[in-house]
Amino acid sequence: MTMIDTLNVLIERLREELQQYGEMLALLDQQQQQVVSRHTGDLLATAAAVNEQGSVIQSARERREEARRGLARSLGQSEVAPFVELVPLVSPSYRPLLEALVTENNQLLVRVQQRARQNHMLLHRSLDLLQRLISSLSPAGSPVYDGAGHLLGSTLLGRSMYEAVG
Repeated sequence: MTMIDTLNVLIERLREELQQYGEMLALLDQQQQQVVSRHTGDLLATAAAVNEQGSVIQSARERREEARRGLARSLGQSEVAPFVELVPLVSPSYRPLLEALVTENNQLLVRVQQRARQNHMLLHRSLDLLQRLISSLSPAGSPVYDGAGHLLGSTLLGRSMYEAVG
């Protein structure tokens, strides 16, 4: 494979990785909107899509990393040489594109990580609120049902839910 072919493969892999980060960011935005607007019915499907996209990103990163190692070999450098060491060694006509793609990937990765942390915090807070609601509906210090499935709590026994609430 020629140096130009190696560079073209790396550029394609960087673009693919960038696209996958963009798709992840869109999914995380969708998830955040579902949490904020309380559309919990779709939240499970979105969480599954986020997990699947994480796997797709991992595959794209592995392919990009293999292409980077290929470029390093073509340039006679160590396979662990980072982009910052490799880019100055390529043809000047390819440098701006490589630098831009690497920079965009890094910036989008940071945004994905930030959005994932935000979503984690939102989901955690939602679960805390739900737990408090459940706790407020249960008699303090005692289970709602006994081992035989009978409702416990003398104030609720013999009264309908409407009467207990009202």
